[in-house]
Amino acid sequence: MGFVMQLILLVIGFVMLIKGADLFVEGAASIAERFGIPQLVVGLTIVAMGTSAPEAAVSIASALKGSADITVGNVVGSNVLNVLVILGLTAVITMVPVGITTVKYEIPYMILITVLFLGMGITGNKITLVEGVFLWIAFIAYLVYLLFQAKKNKDETQEENKKPMWLLFLLTVGGLALVVWGSDVTVDAASNIAKAMGMSERFIGLTIVALGTSLPELCTSVSAATKGKADIAIGNIVGSNVFNILFVVGTTALITPVAFAQNFVVDTTVAILSGVLLWVAVVLQKGLKRMAGVIMLVAYAGYFVYLIQ
Repeated sequence: MGFVMQLILLVIGFVMLIKGADLFVEGAASIAERFGIPQLVVGLTIVAMGTSAPEAAVSIASALKGSADITVGNVVGSNVLNVLVILGLTAVITMVPVGITTVKYEIPYMILITVLFLGMGITGNKITLVEGVFLWIAFIAYLVYLLFQAKKNKDETQEENKKPMWLLFLLTVGGLALVVWGSDVTVDAASNIAKAMGMSERFIGLTIVALGTSLPELCTSVSAATKGKADIAIGNIVGSNVFNILFVVGTTALITPVAFAQNFVVDTTVAILSGVLLWVAVVLQKGLKRMAGVIMLVAYAGYFVYLIQ
């Protein structure tokens, strides 16, 4: 298939990802709102899982196709992009308030599991079935914590969305299906383009595929911030990063061992440092402000320069 055709497919795939994530978030957030679940919890769970669906679809598909470098590159690349670029851009647009539980528990947990992931990768240069099971246990523990938070913080929200419940479910399921399909189209096109240009699978995973699968997070976070729902923005990113490592890598490792190339040690370390930078910024600034956003974007630019060398 021609180069121009692959570019067209890449754009179509990205459009499917963005539209699918949009429909999913609208449906899922509205359903949660009906049950009086707080915005932050919606961001940490439903929105995070929905916008991480492309990473999950892409990583599992890549592992099954034998492209393990794309699996790890996509997860690590997405996590770095999520914090430095997406939260960086969101903070430049508007001040992002950060809840006390996010500072105390969620961001530290995100950093901790990234360190754990690095440790698993270094020992044996692959994520094994047993390690996959361990990641799943940590994922279930995280969900239990979030359910506890949801019960503790249950609030009476106004029912803004008057759409019938069946339609909301249809939006949610339809959106998710579009995301999965879009991710498949995107990965195939991005991989073909990059290979035609002589790029490595690691570079493809860390940049092109990571950006493509992070587009829903970008759209959701910026959209949430401009609508004055910045709570969803930070919850979405932290939740997505936790979901990417625990669910995406965990599930992939249950299917097939995930190879962890030596090069990924630097990339995973960058993901850890990104989390630390985020935590320090929100502790010092009592929220995420423009200055921190600028620093994050500059940090990503530096990392990108390292990647292309």
